[in-house]
Amino acid sequence: MQLLADFFPLILFFVAFKWQGIFFATGVAIAASIVQILWFRWKRKLTATHWLSFGIIAVFGGATLVLHDETFIKWKPTVLYWAFALILAVGKLAFRRDLIAAVLRGIDMPPAAWTRVTWGWAAFLAVMGVLNLYVAFNFPTATWVNFKVWGATGLCLLFALVQALFLARHVTDAGASRN
Repeated sequence: MQLLADFFPLILFFVAFKWQGIFFATGVAIAASIVQILWFRWKRKLTATHWLSFGIIAVFGGATLVLHDETFIKWKPTVLYWAFALILAVGKLAFRRDLIAAVLRGIDMPPAAWTRVTWGWAAFLAVMGVLNLYVAFNFPTATWVNFKVWGATGLCLLFALVQALFLARHVTDAGASRN
């Protein structure tokens, strides 16, 4: 159920785009994001990530609708990717924290491994932002929507799988070290 709730606005955006086009889909994505925020608040699982994502879709989607210019909605994924990359980088450089380690606090790994995971995600997200811009402004809108929904999601899942394999190699056996 959590996975469906996380992808709810994206799924509705895709369906709405196929049915009525980019401007209708943008409005649907904004409305779905409001529903998503309310859902996570009701479930008491609302996070800063949800608010950041909602803020970006509201601003860039709103600009798309008000100015009737699809350029803004095409920038939305890049802004989100770069915001997360920046948060990870600032967390590491300014606060000497691996924020992914805080999120995955149940996993015990050496600090150097967490640093590699943090920088790996920051670099991946930065590249994803550039890749989104390339597709958005060099291909038709329909191609960009397909990339956004299927290509970018697939690349993120693939990268998460690669990171999980990396994590598995570096996880320390906490039970063995206590005996």
